[in-house]
Amino acid sequence: MTQDAKLNAVMARDKDQDGQFVYGVKTTGIYCRPSCPARNPKAENIRFFDLPEIAEAAGFRACRRCRPDLVKIADPSLSLTRQICRIIERHVSEQSGERLSLGQIAEETGYSEDHLSRSFKKVLGISPMEYYDNRRTEVFKDNVKAGESVSAAAYGAGFGSTSRLYEKAHARLGMTPASYAKGGAGAEIAYAFADCFLGQMLVAGTRHGVCAVYFGDNKKDLIRELEQEFYRAEIAADVGLLADWSKAIVDFLQGASAALPEIPLDMYGTAFQRRVWQALLEIGPGRTKTYRQLAEDLGAPKSARAVGRACATNPVSLIVPCHRVIGTDGKLHGYRWGLERKEALRNWETAD
Repeated sequence: MTQDAKLNAVMARDKDQDGQFVYGVKTTGIYCRPSCPARNPKAENIRFFDLPEIAEAAGFRACRRCRPDLVKIADPSLSLTRQICRIIERHVSEQSGERLSLGQIAEETGYSEDHLSRSFKKVLGISPMEYYDNRRTEVFKDNVKAGESVSAAAYGAGFGSTSRLYEKAHARLGMTPASYAKGGAGAEIAYAFADCFLGQMLVAGTRHGVCAVYFGDNKKDLIRELEQEFYRAEIAADVGLLADWSKAIVDFLQGASAALPEIPLDMYGTAFQRRVWQALLEIGPGRTKTYRQLAEDLGAPKSARAVGRACATNPVSLIVPCHRVIGTDGKLHGYRWGLERKEALRNWETAD
Protein backbone atom coordinates (compact mmCIF):
# COMPACT_ATOMS: atom_id res chain seq x y z
CA MET A 1 0.00 0.00 0.00
CA THR A 2 1.54 3.30 -1.08
CA GLN A 3 1.85 6.41 1.05
CA ASP A 4 -0.75 8.12 -1.14
CA ALA A 5 -3.19 5.23 -0.69
CA LYS A 6 -2.75 5.35 3.08
CA LEU A 7 -3.26 9.10 3.10
CA ASN A 8 -6.45 8.68 1.07
CA ALA A 9 -7.65 6.06 3.56
CA VAL A 10 -7.06 8.45 6.45
CA MET A 11 -8.83 11.34 4.74
CA ALA A 12 -11.78 9.04 3.92
CA ARG A 13 -11.75 7.51 7.43
CA ASP A 14 -11.76 4.09 5.77
CA LYS A 15 -12.72 1.47 8.39
CA ASP A 16 -11.60 -1.33 6.07
CA GLN A 17 -8.00 -0.20 6.61
CA ASP A 18 -8.15 -0.44 10.40
CA GLY A 19 -5.54 -2.97 11.47
CA GLN A 20 -3.51 -2.46 8.31
CA PHE A 21 -1.57 0.53 9.63
CA VAL A 22 -1.77 3.44 12.05
CA TYR A 23 -0.76 7.05 11.60
CA GLY A 24 0.88 9.48 13.98
CA VAL A 25 0.29 13.23 14.05
CA LYS A 26 3.57 15.05 14.58
CA THR A 27 1.96 18.17 16.06
CA THR A 28 0.09 16.29 18.80
CA GLY A 29 2.25 13.21 19.39
CA ILE A 30 -0.84 11.00 19.07
CA TYR A 31 -1.37 8.03 16.76
CA CYS A 32 -4.72 6.86 15.40
CA ARG A 33 -6.39 4.17 13.32
CA PRO A 34 -7.34 5.21 9.74
CA SER A 35 -11.04 5.53 10.64
CA CYS A 36 -10.49 7.88 13.59
CA PRO A 37 -13.40 10.37 13.69
CA ALA A 38 -11.14 13.20 14.84
CA ARG A 39 -10.49 16.12 12.53
CA ASN A 40 -8.13 15.16 9.71
CA PRO A 41 -4.59 16.47 10.23
CA LYS A 42 -2.56 18.15 7.51
CA ALA A 43 -0.78 15.67 5.25
CA GLU A 44 2.65 17.08 6.09
CA ASN A 45 2.05 16.34 9.78
CA ILE A 46 1.23 12.66 9.26
CA ARG A 47 3.63 9.78 9.80
CA PHE A 48 2.60 6.20 9.00
CA PHE A 49 3.47 3.07 10.98
CA ASP A 50 2.85 -0.61 10.28
CA LEU A 51 1.99 -1.41 13.90
CA PRO A 52 0.86 0.45 17.04
CA GLU A 53 3.95 -0.79 18.88
CA ILE A 54 6.23 0.86 16.33
CA ALA A 55 4.32 4.14 16.65
CA GLU A 56 4.73 3.97 20.42
CA ALA A 57 8.43 3.20 20.05
CA ALA A 58 8.70 6.39 18.00
CA GLY A 59 7.24 8.38 20.89
CA PHE A 60 3.56 8.57 19.91
CA ARG A 61 0.73 7.71 22.31
CA ALA A 62 -2.56 6.03 21.44
CA CYS A 63 -5.59 8.17 20.68
CA ARG A 64 -8.15 7.83 23.48
CA ARG A 65 -10.97 8.36 21.04
CA CYS A 66 -10.31 5.64 18.44
CA ARG A 67 -8.03 3.38 20.57
CA PRO A 68 -5.78 2.12 17.75
CA ASP A 69 -3.87 -0.03 20.24
CA LEU A 70 -6.96 -2.21 20.72
CA VAL A 71 -7.63 -3.00 17.06
CA LYS A 72 -7.83 -6.75 16.47
CA ILE A 73 -5.58 -8.12 13.74
CA ALA A 74 -6.71 -11.21 11.85
CA ASP A 75 -3.41 -11.85 10.05
CA PRO A 76 -1.45 -14.29 12.28
CA SER A 77 1.90 -12.90 11.08
CA LEU A 78 0.88 -9.38 12.07
CA SER A 79 -0.44 -10.61 15.39
CA LEU A 80 2.79 -12.46 16.17
CA THR A 81 4.87 -9.47 15.07
CA ARG A 82 2.95 -7.28 17.51
CA GLN A 83 3.64 -9.77 20.28
CA ILE A 84 7.36 -9.79 19.47
CA CYS A 85 7.44 -5.98 19.41
CA ARG A 86 5.81 -5.87 22.84
CA ILE A 87 8.41 -8.27 24.25
CA ILE A 88 11.24 -6.19 22.79
CA GLU A 89 9.74 -2.91 24.03
CA ARG A 90 9.30 -4.33 27.51
CA HIS A 91 12.89 -5.55 27.60
CA VAL A 92 14.25 -2.26 26.25
CA SER A 93 12.23 -0.20 28.73
CA GLU A 94 13.60 -2.24 31.64
CA GLN A 95 17.17 -1.21 30.66
CA SER A 96 18.60 -4.18 32.54
CA GLY A 97 21.91 -4.03 30.71
CA GLU A 98 21.42 -7.59 29.48
CA ARG A 99 20.95 -8.50 25.83
CA LEU A 100 17.69 -10.12 24.81
CA SER A 101 18.09 -13.26 22.71
CA LEU A 102 15.87 -14.70 20.01
CA GLY A 103 15.72 -17.86 22.12
CA GLN A 104 14.14 -15.92 24.98
CA ILE A 105 11.51 -14.50 22.63
CA ALA A 106 10.84 -17.99 21.26
CA GLU A 107 10.40 -19.37 24.76
CA GLU A 108 7.96 -16.63 25.72
CA THR A 109 5.86 -16.89 22.56
CA GLY A 110 5.96 -20.66 22.21
CA TYR A 111 7.15 -20.54 18.60
CA SER A 112 10.43 -21.71 17.07
CA GLU A 113 13.16 -19.17 16.35
CA ASP A 114 12.87 -19.84 12.61
CA HIS A 115 9.12 -19.24 12.63
CA LEU A 116 9.55 -16.03 14.61
CA SER A 117 12.16 -14.70 12.21
CA ARG A 118 10.16 -15.59 9.09
CA SER A 119 6.92 -14.08 10.38
CA PHE A 120 8.55 -10.90 11.66
CA LYS A 121 10.60 -10.35 8.51
CA LYS A 122 7.55 -10.94 6.32
CA VAL A 123 5.83 -8.00 8.00
CA LEU A 124 8.62 -5.51 8.72
CA GLY A 125 11.36 -6.59 6.33
CA ILE A 126 13.97 -6.99 9.06
CA SER A 127 14.63 -9.67 11.65
CA PRO A 128 13.48 -9.38 15.28
CA MET A 129 17.08 -8.87 16.39
CA GLU A 130 17.68 -6.12 13.83
CA TYR A 131 14.58 -4.37 15.15
CA TYR A 132 15.86 -4.92 18.69
CA ASP A 133 19.24 -3.39 17.82
CA ASN A 134 17.53 -0.38 16.26
CA ARG A 135 15.49 0.15 19.41
CA ARG A 136 18.54 -0.20 21.66
CA THR A 137 20.30 2.47 19.62
CA GLU A 138 17.35 4.81 20.12
CA VAL A 139 17.48 4.16 23.87
CA PHE A 140 21.20 4.90 23.84
CA LYS A 141 20.50 8.25 22.16
CA ASP A 142 17.82 9.10 24.72
CA ASN A 143 20.14 8.16 27.59
CA VAL A 144 22.90 10.37 26.23
CA LYS A 145 20.50 13.28 25.78
CA ALA A 146 19.47 12.80 29.41
CA GLY A 147 23.07 13.43 30.45
CA GLU A 148 24.38 9.90 31.01
CA SER A 149 27.96 9.00 30.13
CA VAL A 150 28.55 6.98 26.97
CA SER A 151 29.37 3.82 28.96
CA ALA A 152 26.33 4.17 31.23
CA ALA A 153 24.06 4.95 28.27
CA ALA A 154 25.38 1.92 26.36
CA TYR A 155 24.90 -0.40 29.34
CA GLY A 156 21.40 0.91 29.99
CA ALA A 157 20.50 0.26 26.35
CA GLY A 158 21.52 -3.37 26.72
CA PHE A 159 24.79 -3.27 24.78
CA GLY A 160 26.75 -4.64 27.73
CA SER A 161 29.86 -2.69 26.75
CA THR A 162 30.78 0.31 24.63
CA SER A 163 32.70 -1.96 22.26
CA ARG A 164 29.45 -3.67 21.23
CA LEU A 165 27.89 -0.28 20.59
CA TYR A 166 30.83 0.96 18.51
CA GLU A 167 30.51 -2.14 16.32
CA LYS A 168 27.06 -0.96 15.26
CA ALA A 169 27.59 2.79 15.44
CA HIS A 170 28.71 3.38 11.85
CA ALA A 171 25.55 1.90 10.39
CA ARG A 172 23.06 3.20 12.94
CA LEU A 173 24.28 6.53 14.27
CA GLY A 174 26.22 7.99 11.36
CA MET A 175 28.98 8.93 13.80
CA THR A 176 30.75 7.39 16.76
CA PRO A 177 28.85 7.20 20.06
CA ALA A 178 31.27 9.64 21.67
CA SER A 179 30.78 12.09 18.81
CA TYR A 180 27.01 11.76 19.14
CA ALA A 181 27.26 12.43 22.87
CA LYS A 182 29.12 15.66 22.10
CA GLY A 183 26.39 16.83 19.74
CA GLY A 184 28.00 15.55 16.55
CA ALA A 185 31.40 17.16 17.05
CA GLY A 186 33.80 16.01 14.36
CA ALA A 187 31.21 15.37 11.65
CA GLU A 188 32.07 17.85 8.88
CA ILE A 189 29.95 18.12 5.74
CA ALA A 190 30.67 20.28 2.71
CA TYR A 191 28.14 21.14 0.02
CA ALA A 192 28.18 22.50 -3.52
CA PHE A 193 25.56 23.42 -6.12
CA ALA A 194 25.26 22.69 -9.82
CA ASP A 195 22.62 23.44 -12.45
CA CYS A 196 21.00 20.59 -14.37
CA PHE A 197 17.76 19.86 -16.22
CA LEU A 198 16.19 18.91 -12.88
CA GLY A 199 16.84 22.37 -11.45
CA GLN A 200 19.31 23.12 -8.69
CA MET A 201 21.32 20.11 -7.53
CA LEU A 202 22.99 20.09 -4.13
CA VAL A 203 25.78 17.58 -3.57
CA ALA A 204 27.09 17.16 -0.04
CA GLY A 205 29.76 14.93 1.36
CA THR A 206 32.27 14.14 4.06
CA ARG A 207 35.89 13.25 3.50
CA HIS A 208 34.69 9.64 3.12
CA GLY A 209 32.17 10.18 0.32
CA VAL A 210 28.90 11.72 -0.84
CA CYS A 211 26.19 11.75 1.82
CA ALA A 212 23.45 13.73 0.06
CA VAL A 213 22.20 14.57 -3.43
CA TYR A 214 19.18 16.88 -3.40
CA PHE A 215 17.16 18.54 -6.18
CA GLY A 216 15.06 21.68 -5.96
CA ASP A 217 14.38 25.18 -7.20
CA ASN A 218 15.81 27.21 -4.33
CA LYS A 219 19.33 26.95 -2.92
CA LYS A 220 18.32 28.24 0.50
CA ASP A 221 15.61 25.58 0.82
CA LEU A 222 18.08 22.83 -0.08
CA ILE A 223 20.65 24.09 2.42
CA ARG A 224 17.93 24.22 5.08
CA GLU A 225 16.96 20.63 4.30
CA LEU A 226 20.59 19.54 4.55
CA GLU A 227 20.92 21.26 7.92
CA GLN A 228 17.77 19.54 9.17
CA GLU A 229 18.98 16.16 7.95
CA PHE A 230 22.42 16.52 9.55
CA TYR A 231 21.54 18.87 12.36
CA ARG A 232 24.51 17.94 14.56
CA ALA A 233 27.19 18.23 11.91
CA GLU A 234 29.37 21.17 10.97
CA ILE A 235 28.09 22.22 7.54
CA ALA A 236 29.86 24.65 5.24
CA ALA A 237 30.15 25.50 1.54
CA ASP A 238 32.65 23.34 -0.34
CA VAL A 239 36.21 24.52 -0.82
CA GLY A 240 37.23 21.86 -3.33
CA LEU A 241 36.38 18.50 -1.76
CA LEU A 242 33.29 17.90 -3.92
CA ALA A 243 34.53 19.25 -7.26
CA ASP A 244 35.25 15.89 -8.88
CA TRP A 245 32.14 14.19 -7.52
CA SER A 246 29.82 17.04 -8.54
CA LYS A 247 31.34 17.24 -12.00
CA ALA A 248 30.93 13.49 -12.49
CA ILE A 249 27.21 13.70 -11.70
CA VAL A 250 26.65 16.78 -13.90
CA ASP A 251 28.60 15.25 -16.80
CA PHE A 252 26.42 12.17 -16.55
CA LEU A 253 23.20 14.20 -16.55
CA GLN A 254 24.39 16.28 -19.50
CA GLY A 255 25.31 13.20 -21.50
CA ALA A 256 29.04 13.85 -21.42
CA SER A 257 29.59 10.41 -19.89
CA ALA A 258 27.70 7.24 -20.78
CA ALA A 259 27.50 5.96 -17.23
CA LEU A 260 27.69 7.38 -13.75
CA PRO A 261 31.19 6.62 -12.47
CA GLU A 262 31.65 4.91 -9.14
CA ILE A 263 31.39 7.59 -6.47
CA PRO A 264 32.27 6.85 -2.84
CA LEU A 265 29.26 7.11 -0.56
CA ASP A 266 29.00 7.94 3.12
CA MET A 267 25.42 6.84 3.83
CA TYR A 268 23.79 5.73 7.03
CA GLY A 269 20.60 3.79 7.56
CA THR A 270 18.99 0.84 9.24
CA ALA A 271 19.81 -2.69 8.14
CA PHE A 272 16.65 -2.86 6.03
CA GLN A 273 17.21 0.54 4.42
CA ARG A 274 20.70 -0.50 3.37
CA ARG A 275 19.33 -3.71 1.84
CA VAL A 276 16.78 -1.72 -0.16
CA TRP A 277 19.38 0.81 -1.31
CA GLN A 278 21.66 -1.99 -2.44
CA ALA A 279 18.79 -3.56 -4.37
CA LEU A 280 18.11 -0.21 -6.06
CA LEU A 281 21.68 -0.13 -7.33
CA GLU A 282 21.00 -3.37 -9.17
CA ILE A 283 18.17 -1.87 -11.26
CA GLY A 284 19.73 -0.85 -14.56
CA PRO A 285 19.12 2.46 -16.38
CA GLY A 286 15.83 2.54 -18.25
CA ARG A 287 14.45 -0.37 -16.23
CA THR A 288 11.91 -0.34 -13.43
CA LYS A 289 10.69 -2.49 -10.59
CA THR A 290 7.63 -2.16 -8.41
CA TYR A 291 7.82 -1.74 -4.66
CA ARG A 292 6.30 -5.20 -4.34
CA GLN A 293 8.89 -6.75 -6.65
CA LEU A 294 11.69 -5.22 -4.61
CA ALA A 295 10.14 -6.56 -1.42
CA GLU A 296 9.96 -10.03 -2.98
CA ASP A 297 13.58 -9.77 -4.12
CA LEU A 298 14.53 -9.07 -0.51
CA GLY A 299 12.63 -12.11 0.70
CA ALA A 300 10.02 -9.97 2.45
CA PRO A 301 7.00 -9.99 0.09
CA LYS A 302 4.72 -8.16 2.55
CA SER A 303 7.17 -5.31 3.09
CA ALA A 304 6.31 -3.19 0.05
CA ARG A 305 5.39 -0.31 2.36
CA ALA A 306 8.72 -0.54 4.15
CA VAL A 307 10.47 -0.57 0.77
CA GLY A 308 8.60 2.62 -0.12
CA ARG A 309 9.78 4.28 3.08
CA ALA A 310 13.37 3.24 2.41
CA CYS A 311 13.13 4.78 -1.07
CA ALA A 312 11.69 7.97 0.41
CA THR A 313 14.59 8.26 2.86
CA ASN A 314 17.28 7.60 0.26
CA PRO A 315 19.70 10.52 0.82
CA VAL A 316 21.59 10.25 -2.46
CA SER A 317 19.02 10.53 -5.22
CA LEU A 318 20.17 9.55 -8.71
CA ILE A 319 23.28 7.72 -7.44
CA VAL A 320 21.00 5.26 -5.66
CA PRO A 321 18.21 5.24 -8.28
CA CYS A 322 14.98 5.23 -6.29
CA HIS A 323 13.35 6.94 -9.30
CA ARG A 324 13.31 3.53 -11.02
CA VAL A 325 10.69 2.17 -8.62
CA ILE A 326 7.02 2.38 -9.61
CA GLY A 327 3.66 1.27 -8.25
CA THR A 328 2.02 -2.03 -9.11
CA ASP A 329 -0.36 -0.04 -11.31
CA GLY A 330 2.60 0.97 -13.49
CA LYS A 331 2.35 4.60 -12.41
CA LEU A 332 4.89 6.79 -10.67
CA HIS A 333 4.33 7.13 -6.93
CA GLY A 334 6.05 9.32 -4.39
CA TYR A 335 9.39 10.99 -4.98
CA ARG A 336 11.11 13.19 -2.44
CA TRP A 337 11.89 15.83 -5.05
CA GLY A 338 8.51 15.77 -6.79
CA LEU A 339 6.86 13.48 -9.33
CA GLU A 340 7.72 15.88 -12.16
CA ARG A 341 11.42 15.29 -11.54
CA LYS A 342 10.87 11.55 -11.22
CA GLU A 343 9.10 11.54 -14.57
CA ALA A 344 11.82 13.71 -16.12
CA LEU A 345 14.49 11.27 -14.94
CA ARG A 346 12.55 8.30 -16.27
CA ASN A 347 12.04 9.99 -19.66
CA TRP A 348 15.70 11.01 -19.81
CA GLU A 349 16.88 7.46 -19.13
CA THR A 350 14.60 5.91 -21.74
CA ALA A 351 15.24 8.50 -24.46
CA ASP A 352 17.21 7.34 -27.50
